[in-house]
Amino acid sequence: MKKLINAPDAVLADSLKGVAAAHPELNVDHTNRIIYRGNPTRAGKVAVISGGGSGHEPLHGGYVGLGMLDAAIAGEVFTSPTPDQIQEATRVVDSGAGVLHIVKNYTGDVMNFEMAAELADADTGVTVATVVVDDDVAVEDSTYTAGRRGVGLTVLLEKIVGAAAEEGRDLADVEALANRVNESGRSMGMALTSCTVPAAGRPTFDLPDDMMEIGVGIHGEPGRHRVPLAPAASIAQQLVDPVLADLDFTGGPVIAMLNGMGGSPLIELYLMYGEVAALLEKAGVTVARTLVGDYITSLDMAGCSLTLLRADDELLRLWDAPVNTAGLRWGV
Repeated sequence: MKKLINAPDAVLADSLKGVAAAHPELNVDHTNRIIYRGNPTRAGKVAVISGGGSGHEPLHGGYVGLGMLDAAIAGEVFTSPTPDQIQEATRVVDSGAGVLHIVKNYTGDVMNFEMAAELADADTGVTVATVVVDDDVAVEDSTYTAGRRGVGLTVLLEKIVGAAAEEGRDLADVEALANRVNESGRSMGMALTSCTVPAAGRPTFDLPDDMMEIGVGIHGEPGRHRVPLAPAASIAQQLVDPVLADLDFTGGPVIAMLNGMGGSPLIELYLMYGEVAALLEKAGVTVARTLVGDYITSLDMAGCSLTLLRADDELLRLWDAPVNTAGLRWGV
């Protein structure tokens, strides 16, 4: 294992020190491992928070700031944050208008965020609403989940819902919007290599050089099937087809994200998006907005994922609204 670390058990703590040094506009609670905006949530604004296991950067800490999250809670690598961590973030960001929890559908995350919401209500009377993101079409149930996994759509949902909260919408409206986005998006991923968790010191799974995993999860969970390595055009087809088979994306604008898993260079990701774009055009899907790059990663895994979101004028307007975070920035 070759990694830029001091010690396997200090990766998260050391990384958060780096976040604090690189982004003085943020507040980092090193004890509870929470990243906050530099300024408190303004009075009357719904606070939006998310979190999960580390190793998916820039998700979630890279999306704290104007137009997205008010706070992000960091668990250990691929491990959910604790209810106490989540409760603390919920308490700090609440300004009286309530808090929305954005939770990826993994068993530990769902359980711990649910417990934290109950604790926040009981201890401080904070009103919490929750959306569970479950956009992965690869499998119904997996190593970490009951039901579909929450993956790339999380990025798009945090952006759109964050913009709505910034406008001053109430908690019920923000929650309804979050659920609408979740119902309108689908994702599919693939891997060329495994990832290596620092504490483990070896690849999560064995993948021969001449094989690839289709439908892999962001923690290295197995996908639909393992198949021989193929050209990019074939890989794109194996991502696009299951997504389009699961939801009709024709008849309106679509937001598309071709996401890197952490170990594939941008030249390959753009190459892949070119193949995906051609397939979507052939299928009658109109892409109105695009993201290409590393937005929800799996440590050093080589591979990519495709996320499509069926949009409308309102969702496009919220997508285009100003955002100023470490991981996304436009309109400011």
